[in-house]
Amino acid sequence: MALNKKTVDDINVKGRRVLVRCDFNVPLKAGEITDDTRIKAALPTIKKLIADGGKVILCSHLGKVKNGPNEGESLAPVAKRLSEKLGKEVTFVSDYNVTGEAATKAVEAMKEGDVVLLQNTRFRGEEETKNGEAFSKELADLADDYVCDAFGSSHRAHASVAGVTKFITAKGGSNVVGYLMQKEIDFLGNAVENPVRPFVAILGGAKVADKLNVINNLLEKCDTLIIGGGMSYTFQKALGYEIGNSLCDDTKLDYCKEMLEKAKSMGKEILLPLDAVTIKGFPDPIDAPVECETYDTENMPADREGCDIGPKTIELFSEKVKTAKTVLWNGPMGLFENPALAVGTKAVAQALAETDATTIIGGGDSAAAVNQMGFADKMSHISTGGGASLEFLEGKELPGVYAADDK
Repeated sequence: MALNKKTVDDINVKGRRVLVRCDFNVPLKAGEITDDTRIKAALPTIKKLIADGGKVILCSHLGKVKNGPNEGESLAPVAKRLSEKLGKEVTFVSDYNVTGEAATKAVEAMKEGDVVLLQNTRFRGEEETKNGEAFSKELADLADDYVCDAFGSSHRAHASVAGVTKFITAKGGSNVVGYLMQKEIDFLGNAVENPVRPFVAILGGAKVADKLNVINNLLEKCDTLIIGGGMSYTFQKALGYEIGNSLCDDTKLDYCKEMLEKAKSMGKEILLPLDAVTIKGFPDPIDAPVECETYDTENMPADREGCDIGPKTIELFSEKVKTAKTVLWNGPMGLFENPALAVGTKAVAQALAETDATTIIGGGDSAAAVNQMGFADKMSHISTGGGASLEFLEGKELPGVYAADDK
């Protein structure tokens, strides 16, 4: 899966209209942006295109848009924040049609270095359907070249992610990736394909089912696979241990046995927790105080639920991380939203922060945990995609990456 895609450094955009698919799916509260990480992540690509004299047309989705276009999911707050970050006005096309007359006029009026932001692409239902040809063509009609910089959406073959590229190619334009996408390809793609060894992969989170193909694929690539979080209890049960009321997917017990056998036959190591921090009942709300007791894996009581890794496991996992040259982590070690059950996740984050290895955080909850716990600046790379990261780690071809021109 060695990916050698053209980037914004490979094209000359002076005087050309460049459509850039960004990931501006930011959290909003009462119309205000509560976290602008994704906007900041898009700035290097946008600034490069402005500096090179391109006419920069930005597009993105925001939210799920279940009940049709609405002001609550408009990109207007993004245009405002983006104008502040760039130090120049971003013209916002508020038209719910996204690519209608208002967009055409705004683009026609552009000068070199100008920036236009289109309305939420999901306001057009065709964005997410198989019938997106017309919308894809309308987007392409606005531009000469296309840049995909939305890794978080790159696993979806949507009109603004992949569909548009066909029409850009037909008019002789280039389809390239932005700096954010390139970084994801470099770290996630190439670190997994050509890691500096020893390569340790850490998987957590609640469900084995979500990570079936990831476990299988990573087992072929890594030297040691560490499994924590809710998914570890299905493995423990497959080995015959009592797991009490802990999360378990009984339909995946044979799969877990198969993976343990596969690891043994390949000479790979799968590390499972040695102990667990347990609770009697699930906290409500999730961050409410809760009484915890720690038990070794072989002594788990039948009436308790494992919700974090214990001190012996923390030591085992941390020591293994210290020996690694490449570490990939996807999924928390427990119910990290609760302070009493966040100790394991924090300890793993700290171990990664203290190592000299290349450390890659595979998006989703582990990215949220690393950010919340203040370790973000100590990591080599934090992926911006949840579902996209997982599919990439499964070895799947992502439509948004695949559609870019090869070098």
